[in-house]
Amino acid sequence: MKTLVDQLGTQHTFENAPKRIISLVPSQTELLFDLGLEESIVGITKFCVHPFHFKSTKKIIGGTKKVHFEKIPLLQPDIIIANKEENTIEIVEELSKICPVWVTDIITLEDNLKMITDFGNLFNKRTEAQKWIDKINFAHHEFLTFISDKETQKVAYFIWANPYMVAGGNTFINEMLKINKFANIYENREERYPEVIIQKMRIQGDPDVVFLSSEPFPFSDEHAFELGRFTHHAKTVFVDGEMFSWYGSRVVKAFAYFKKLHESIA
Repeated sequence: MKTLVDQLGTQHTFENAPKRIISLVPSQTELLFDLGLEESIVGITKFCVHPFHFKSTKKIIGGTKKVHFEKIPLLQPDIIIANKEENTIEIVEELSKICPVWVTDIITLEDNLKMITDFGNLFNKRTEAQKWIDKINFAHHEFLTFISDKETQKVAYFIWANPYMVAGGNTFINEMLKINKFANIYENREERYPEVIIQKMRIQGDPDVVFLSSEPFPFSDEHAFELGRFTHHAKTVFVDGEMFSWYGSRVVKAFAYFKKLHESIA
């Protein structure tokens, strides 16, 4: 019998380590796989694209915001892994009627390491979890050395068009921007992902660089041109959204990606 507390402070008690897992978050699905839990994962969302073969080997139970509840009991899960930002409280409450729902809450790198530690304890994968924590810490410290002599640049990180929306403060994206010495001009907005009036970009911060994320919106060259018109001389750069918004084990790859990104915009 073990009692553990998730990142929302909810206490869960298990007689044994859960053996049948449903994951409602793409980055957490990837982490569970990297911890050696492939055989235990019985259900994923349609957005869980890593590892690629899961699309054909695992049951798809809907999306992160729209779950096909009728499919869940058929998979006989011992636990469902969710996230405060990705999944709604209504989804969590409904699924809690079926089995325990473990909810993560990731804003900082420390939160991410706590999640990995928790999964190691929860699924008896402590050694594997520690390996990933060590990899992330090493990559992070190495990157801090790389970034130490870089100058801070003002940025706007766009995630959506029609209407235009950006990453604000209190988000994992903003945390990754700060690590890169990218000062988010929308960091002080109350909303996590506020709508913005692009015609006001100059007076609201006038970024040096405008990032267009590859997810969740498919930005085009036309969007880049339109946004560029409302800055003084900002570079408009298409970036891999997974590297800024995915937590878990993906963070190791993110630091290598960030080095290349800085070289490309230097």
